[in-house]
Amino acid sequence: MKKEIVHTDKAPKAIGPYSQAIRTDSMIYTAGQLGLDPATGELVHGFVEEQTRQALTNLKNVLEEAGSTMAHVVKTTVFLKEMIDFPKMNAVYAEFFGENPPARSTIAVAGLPKGGLVEIEVIALVP
Repeated sequence: MKKEIVHTDKAPKAIGPYSQAIRTDSMIYTAGQLGLDPATGELVHGFVEEQTRQALTNLKNVLEEAGSTMAHVVKTTVFLKEMIDFPKMNAVYAEFFGENPPARSTIAVAGLPKGGLVEIEVIALVP
């Protein structure tokens, strides 16, 4: 089985000693993505909706670089700074996954890097 590091400039550079994603023969495992603008490395302006949209866009770009798509995501984990933001995050999340969404866990956390409001990671199939 091969292990390939995935990197794209269409998603933020890692802010620590990790890869944006790892691709094996059949699966892609992404690092968590915050709502960071890839060009600046800073959080997008706005609230949890904007950060969720940017985090999912970053994940979409990482998956495309790895040869997959959001339609091939089988599991997501969402980390929220405040569980009160769940409905707002959920509305944006639904825009990306639609009718047949992946399995998901959502966890409230004490804090996220750079003061983020949401972080999302995915596991996807290699088509």
